[in-house]
Amino acid sequence: MNIPVLYQDESIIVVEKPIDLPVHKNDFMPNDAPYLTKLIGDETGKWIYNVHRLDSKTSGVIVLTFSPEAANILTKQFELKEVQKTYYAIVQGNPGEGTFDSKVLVKKKSKFKKAAVTHYKTLRTVQTQLVSKDKTDIQLSLVEINPETGRWHQLRQHFAKNRFDMIGDTHHGDFTLNKIILADTNIRRLFLHAGKLEFKHPVSAEPVSFESAIPAEFDKLLNFYDS
Repeated sequence: MNIPVLYQDESIIVVEKPIDLPVHKNDFMPNDAPYLTKLIGDETGKWIYNVHRLDSKTSGVIVLTFSPEAANILTKQFELKEVQKTYYAIVQGNPGEGTFDSKVLVKKKSKFKKAAVTHYKTLRTVQTQLVSKDKTDIQLSLVEINPETGRWHQLRQHFAKNRFDMIGDTHHGDFTLNKIILADTNIRRLFLHAGKLEFKHPVSAEPVSFESAIPAEFDKLLNFYDS
């Protein structure tokens, strides 16, 4: 599997994670299943340390380190909310611009919730004739998202709770609408992409910024319904 490298030095490596690839191994995976840290380790011949995570179904920018010292420094930046994260998603409806700040579940099958903050703004909206459940002529919107916190499925939970379900979200989303869009477009993915990551380099402390272009499938989906 080819993993595009955006940047690499002695301390860190920044890559574009494809969809449907876990960041690290978990108990639910087959022994020979691929995961990001193993693939990057095999490619570089180095030990890889994880700093933050992207869900398996989410694509985009992620930073990994080659030392525990660098990992600790970057992990602290994430904990102190010093890292700027920008995501892009396609959701149903038009959420406009604002902030979601309701608590979200901390993991699957848990009832425990933690505080979470998600800022968002709508970049493009198309009107469709899609119908799902009690909704007709459903709008689809490309949204830019800037989370302050990093909870489990935070973005997906926040948008679903406010009835702006992410397209392709098979866990929290509108399953009926997902099936219709898949049948129409033959695009199978969660429409959530980590587009930009800004932090201080763990060695030089200089600000660095890395970007990953919005995947072509996003435009393809919106253009399909933009008549």
